[in-house]
Amino acid sequence: MQYTTLVNADIVMLNVDIEERDKVLSLMADKLISKGYTTEGYLEAVLNRETEFPTGLPTNGVGVAIPHADTKYVIKPGIAVATLKNPVKFNVMGNPEEEVDVKLLFMLAIKEPKEQVNILKKLVSIFQATELLCKLTSIEDENELTDTLNSLLMKDED
Repeated sequence: MQYTTLVNADIVMLNVDIEERDKVLSLMADKLISKGYTTEGYLEAVLNRETEFPTGLPTNGVGVAIPHADTKYVIKPGIAVATLKNPVKFNVMGNPEEEVDVKLLFMLAIKEPKEQVNILKKLVSIFQATELLCKLTSIEDENELTDTLNSLLMKDED
């Protein structure tokens, strides 16, 4: 699988100034829909899934979330990325009663379930690097963030 096209500058949003989870999710999903990555039903599916199966992860340094929906809503694969000016509360994956302040979001639009599992593994390895996470949130150029993430996603697993 070639990862070079998963993160594209046209679906990267930096320093987003929104302070409500559903509004951030809506902004990201609308971007994926308008750029032809997903179908119209994608936003509703993401919001419903987030309610049932939260995607917030309390990582060291920067809280992250990986919202996504069923593969049937995906037209072409991509990962929308948003860095937030101020943290937004997300419920924690595997512990929905707990909340985490999220500043970095990766909204997955992946067609193949097996590919999604591989991408999630790669993202989790990125999330374990505190310095890297902090660096990602400080990048102020869409192309730089795109290049950085694609190079990380293309790395072979150890």
